Amino acid sequence: MLFNSIIFAIFLPIVFLLYWFATFKSVKLQNWVVVIASFFFYGWWDWRFLSLLLISTCVDFFVGIGLSKNENPMTRKILLLVSVLMNLGLLGFFKYYDFFLDNFISAFSLFGYRLQASTLNIILPVGISFYTFQTLSYSIDVYRKQLESTKDFIAFCAFVSFFPQLVAGPIERATNLLPQFYCKRQFSYPKAVDGLRQMLWGLFKKMVIADNCAQFANMIFGNSDQYPGSALFLGAVFFAFQIYGDFSGYSDIAIGTAKLFGVDLMVNFSYPYFSRDIAEFWRRWHISLSTWFRDYVYIPLGGSKGRKVSVVRNTCVIFLLSGFWHGANWTFIAWGALNALYFLPLLLRRKNRVHIDIVAKGRFLPSFREFSSIILTFLLTCLAWVFFRALSITEALKYIGRTLSTTLFSNPNLGLKAYLVLLMVVMFVVVEWLGREQLYPIAQLFERMPRLLRWGSYYALIFIIFFFSGAQQEFIYFQF
Repeated sequence: MLFNSIIFAIFLPIVFLLYWFATFKSVKLQNWVVVIASFFFYGWWDWRFLSLLLISTCVDFFVGIGLSKNENPMTRKILLLVSVLMNLGLLGFFKYYDFFLDNFISAFSLFGYRLQASTLNIILPVGISFYTFQTLSYSIDVYRKQLESTKDFIAFCAFVSFFPQLVAGPIERATNLLPQFYCKRQFSYPKAVDGLRQMLWGLFKKMVIADNCAQFANMIFGNSDQYPGSALFLGAVFFAFQIYGDFSGYSDIAIGTAKLFGVDLMVNFSYPYFSRDIAEFWRRWHISLSTWFRDYVYIPLGGSKGRKVSVVRNTCVIFLLSGFWHGANWTFIAWGALNALYFLPLLLRRKNRVHIDIVAKGRFLPSFREFSSIILTFLLTCLAWVFFRALSITEALKYIGRTLSTTLFSNPNLGLKAYLVLLMVVMFVVVEWLGREQLYPIAQLFERMPRLLRWGSYYALIFIIFFFSGAQQEFIYFQF
């Protein structure tokens, strides 16, 4: 079920009314509505994959119970191992089986052995990477005694399957989300209005920015040998804003929808394209995944402590894992490796935490140095996005080679609509810049306006979404 679909526009009000008017006396009923709605939402894609969601939910629920009843170190490690193997086993089979099999066959062919094996062409369950990491983090936190295990199965089901963020995040931690299902939520009009406003901004990002950019990104990447370097450069820029508008737009809609139900989700994006270096970019991009790898992989490996060789190893591990998490293709691993290459000089010189606050905080314009750093970081990010978008490493290298040719400064010949989309992107960046100190750009931007102008701005945004949206595209991160 897509957030930008008619069926979701029907589904959401029904669930909202049931949630607030049929369950006002009981937190248990509220949680039942969440679970049933979430299972319906997920089953809309393919009801068969509900079994995988249930398996992950049940395994980690009972592992948590077991961990709370046992103090024996060996028993606790075995229980945690059960959770890790079950969750990562399902993820590995459905997402990586064909990848490993194909590469295994290719490796043997280098030595003259021809193995006969057929791939299963397994369908990837929507959102499996997201809910697997979410439920796995619960078991790890209980094992570490950072969280009390729950005995409320329905509350735990609500935590794992909460439909706004089920299929594409944010990847929530049980320490934040699970306690919210223990107590009855109270309806808050200001919170609901804020949620609707954030949903509106998310829909604008997705339907106007991402979907329009997608048309040109797909066209250019799909026929890269037919375009000059200038067009290929714009293709990388279009994809950069496609993936940002698509994924951060989804996160905004998810966070806004959760607010309608009195639930707070973590921020997943914080103006990443205004970053002054790659370290800042990764603190602002897909925050829930970056912090997951930091807390459950990087720090347990030793983090940034110890010898430099260990620091380099730990950094490479999390970036390569981040790439591999995104998909079973060497292009994603190359994307992760390139980002590690960007990040390591900052880390080794201890300059990875220089830029903590938002750029030009309290000022209208950045300094020339800040502006230059933003542009350089954005260009490096676009270079990495080429590997993320390409179908193979060879294709990515050819794309970059043709971009950096003598045709880089020629006429891209993309037509008038491409320039109109670029103009929309520029206007979008301006709005983001003006609202960069807020959780999302229009959180307070419209509130400062007179009432008539504020409502006019809302209706103008709705008009733009309806009349300037591109051809409907599925959310990119559904494939991950």
